[in-house]
Amino acid sequence: MTETSSHPYDALTPDTILDALEDAGFVVSGRLFALNSYENRVYQIGIEDQPPVIAKFYRPGRWSEAQIREEHQFTGQLLNADIPVVAPMAMPSGDTLGRREDFLFAVFQQRGGQAPDTSVTDTLYRLGQWLGQLHNIGDTAPFNHRPTMSILSGIEDNNRFLTENRWIPDDLRPAWDSLIPDLVDHCARRIDDAGEVHSLRIHGDCHAGNILCREEQMLFVDLDDCRTGPAIQDLWLLLNGDDVERGQQFGELLEGYEMFRDFNRRERHLIEPMRCFRQISHCTWLAKRWDDPAFPRFFPWFAQPRFWSDQILSLREQLAALQAPSINVPGQY
Repeated sequence: MTETSSHPYDALTPDTILDALEDAGFVVSGRLFALNSYENRVYQIGIEDQPPVIAKFYRPGRWSEAQIREEHQFTGQLLNADIPVVAPMAMPSGDTLGRREDFLFAVFQQRGGQAPDTSVTDTLYRLGQWLGQLHNIGDTAPFNHRPTMSILSGIEDNNRFLTENRWIPDDLRPAWDSLIPDLVDHCARRIDDAGEVHSLRIHGDCHAGNILCREEQMLFVDLDDCRTGPAIQDLWLLLNGDDVERGQQFGELLEGYEMFRDFNRRERHLIEPMRCFRQISHCTWLAKRWDDPAFPRFFPWFAQPRFWSDQILSLREQLAALQAPSINVPGQY
């Protein structure tokens, strides 16, 4: 990136941020602190005689206003159903979505906590209970504007972007190009094993980093990636360790989940295709954001050949996982 190039976030100055909150009806104190966030820009902002709030400025061009409003409507429905989710607050202006120049933004109450320890069986059981209830609400209506998860076309589209834009080093292209068709083929077989799968509104990115725990309370945060997809997408990211450990963890999640909602156990065949899709999608995400100055600064290794050789090795391991039996749950399969 040259010094003369620019990015839309260059226009998001402190004055723009504070003016946006004032226009929305907040009496700001002038205190502003940037929080860690790459896809969007997130700030803690001081409010006169009140606790600070968290303001999220959406990345221009990523979501349409209609898509963001569907995210807000979904989180609002979850909150109204007493599901512990951090939803955008109604601003003094009366709306949950504000606009300042080219930026759409939302404001949230400041909430603290730490990621759940998913090695604790009771934690997994409780997470499963909440996810079952979350999916009950998700299944009451469809999204009209949010995307639908598509594993195979997603892998192929992401691969096309990476190769056409020459992100994979030339000397590694033969290995990469020979690997991707095998991955797609074995993902397709696993998807066939799953059979017909029901889709619904889901969190979409339900990993431990998007869950806060504090004083026995759990909070689901950041539904920025909510979409239409199978229920398993909100479960598998909470699993870690070897096959036996993940099987036991999955069993705990399902035990809590099925207190409130039935689960199609054939969806377990989708876990490894989803893992493959997520890995390649992550590479594409970094490539598409490389014009944002924050990305070369925080992910300098992405443009190095070593990164891509490591990706090829990891995808070969993923191919082996796709060829192995699907994750099992002790006593249930």
